[in-house]
Amino acid sequence: MRTVSSLPYEIKEDEHVWIPTSDGTRLAARIWRPLSSEDEAVPAILEYIPYRKRDLTAWRDSIHHPYMAGHGYACVRVDLRGTGDSEGVLRDEYLEQEQLDAEDVLEWIAGQPWCTGRTGMMGISWGGFAALQLAARKPASLGAIVISSFTDDRYSDDMHYMGGCLLSDNLAEAGTMFAHSTLPPDPMLVGERWRDMWLERMESAGPWIDQWLEHQHRDEYWQHASVCDSYDSISVPVLASSGWADGYSNAVTRLLEKLDVPRRGLIGPWSHKYPHLGVPGPAIGYLQEVVRWWDHWLKDEENGVMDGPTLHAWMQDSVPPSTSYENRPGRWVGEPTLPSPHIQPTEYSLARHRIALPESSNAEETLTVESPLSVGQFAGKWASYNAPPDLPYDQREEDGGSLVFDTDALTEPYEILGSPEVTLELSVDKPVAMVAARLSDVAEDGRATRVTYGMLNLTHCESHEQPEPLEPGRRYRVSFELNGVAQSFPPGHKIRLSLSTSYWPLAWPPPEPVLLSVYTGSSSLTLPKRPVTESDEAPARPFGEPEGAEPIPMTQVRPSEHKWTVCRELTDYSSALEIVKDNGTVHFDDIDLDIAKRAYEKYSWVADDFESPTGETNWTLTFSRGDWTVTTVTRTRLGCTNSDFFLHAQIDGYEGGQRTYSNNWSRVIPRRCV
Repeated sequence: MRTVSSLPYEIKEDEHVWIPTSDGTRLAARIWRPLSSEDEAVPAILEYIPYRKRDLTAWRDSIHHPYMAGHGYACVRVDLRGTGDSEGVLRDEYLEQEQLDAEDVLEWIAGQPWCTGRTGMMGISWGGFAALQLAARKPASLGAIVISSFTDDRYSDDMHYMGGCLLSDNLAEAGTMFAHSTLPPDPMLVGERWRDMWLERMESAGPWIDQWLEHQHRDEYWQHASVCDSYDSISVPVLASSGWADGYSNAVTRLLEKLDVPRRGLIGPWSHKYPHLGVPGPAIGYLQEVVRWWDHWLKDEENGVMDGPTLHAWMQDSVPPSTSYENRPGRWVGEPTLPSPHIQPTEYSLARHRIALPESSNAEETLTVESPLSVGQFAGKWASYNAPPDLPYDQREEDGGSLVFDTDALTEPYEILGSPEVTLELSVDKPVAMVAARLSDVAEDGRATRVTYGMLNLTHCESHEQPEPLEPGRRYRVSFELNGVAQSFPPGHKIRLSLSTSYWPLAWPPPEPVLLSVYTGSSSLTLPKRPVTESDEAPARPFGEPEGAEPIPMTQVRPSEHKWTVCRELTDYSSALEIVKDNGTVHFDDIDLDIAKRAYEKYSWVADDFESPTGETNWTLTFSRGDWTVTTVTRTRLGCTNSDFFLHAQIDGYEGGQRTYSNNWSRVIPRRCV
């Protein structure tokens, strides 16, 4: 990334500002704005997230907020209630209180003498959710939003459930937020109240996973703040982006298709990162695009921001399987509208271990599979968080426990852009079952690179709201989409569809082993084919190189460590996937603060005992400055029988090495068609 030292406007920074809410709780803000805004007001941009403006996101924030301020905007970065240096307690994600607070914040910003009264919201992940959800509430000042790595459907397309299947990221995210919602504020900003604020958080926040497990179906809990139920509530322009290695790419194309507002979409090869920091590369000059978006919608500049394709997508070239990539080769393609006239959904019949040509006639055969629990250990994360190695590895071992269907070797390039769809005529021998589908690029030497995947809890084949147990032996016809992707398959390669009855630990397995029967001929795979001969709609201009403001200085005191380890013990047949995400210890030079952050996840099982899967996540965070040292340790463990989930969580708080707080939670939560 190129650091820009000279910007159009000289800026000032207010490191800590209190913003009052309607109930008297004060939220902590950091504000960057042009010096000239003292005399000439400017539009304002809000980023509203729970990840600590003072430290944990300070490096990232220092790149893009001063950059936008230097282009004539007041940028306001606010900690949610109960996080960072804000008052109160954060008890769950996307609550009504959170959104009421955001409306108060926008009203406060719009009323400041340095603001024109016109505002925008931006953010990635939680910040993207927040901006989209606030746009649906139509606050008076909000004129446009810029969102990355978000969803419009909190149940069907988030880290909690996928196709009605319980994701392990539900546990991982619960561990993340258990840690983040129980951290102390900084005494340098809040004074001696810090200890009381910290204690209130540890006593009141708790592990959110019990809520998420209580709501195993798509009910009012998930419908709240899911804008897919009311797309017409969005009335402001939307610039939406994500990456193919992320878990949130599907919502970009849905918004482009469903919204009736000015909108543009951008999907690169990236993981869960802003596009100007995008990995795998290439990263792009995203902040330049964002500034142009604000200039048009908040300053009324005619700059051609709406010229060119509705969607820019990175068409990925074939690569060997790897758990991490520095760059993904490919090219940008453009689609004028969605649905696109360039994309031709093409249906292929499933024959005996073959993906047949559309015109082929195939007699029905019955193919069966009962997958071992080991299928899924090389699946990577639901979303790559750029914490390598978290991408899927060679799929050949996974394919050994799956039903596999291959095309013939391709004689010419074949490209897809969109969501493949699997339609299956099937039966199962148990009342609760799932099917996972993987699409892979198979090289001439046999190596298989997963391109995309999808899952369906078969009890949800009629409804996510009211699933029903299956009738063993009965034939069902089901259809479900895989995650959207843009992928080029070269000549000589094969396209492979793999079906399995478990995909652990990416998703929680069914209560007991399942024998799946698939009936060929009436089962099919539909690919969103984009003809290679179709002339690409060229971008209105090439993307610039990534740039941003100079980041704050930090010193790595203790090195980081990231690893994934697959363990198999052949004495008792126990297996485990262990994940270490240790950022080491970092010194924030400008505030003389050391932070050590370590997360550990373990997913274990024994042979094919479907009551043995267990997941656990442990977080340790230490903050220290001079004589002040505070540590929080949070642990969450989830196990199961075929009828229940068993949840145990624990928190310990330490001040100066002395444990000052401890609490435990234990719950038994019935499984309901999961």
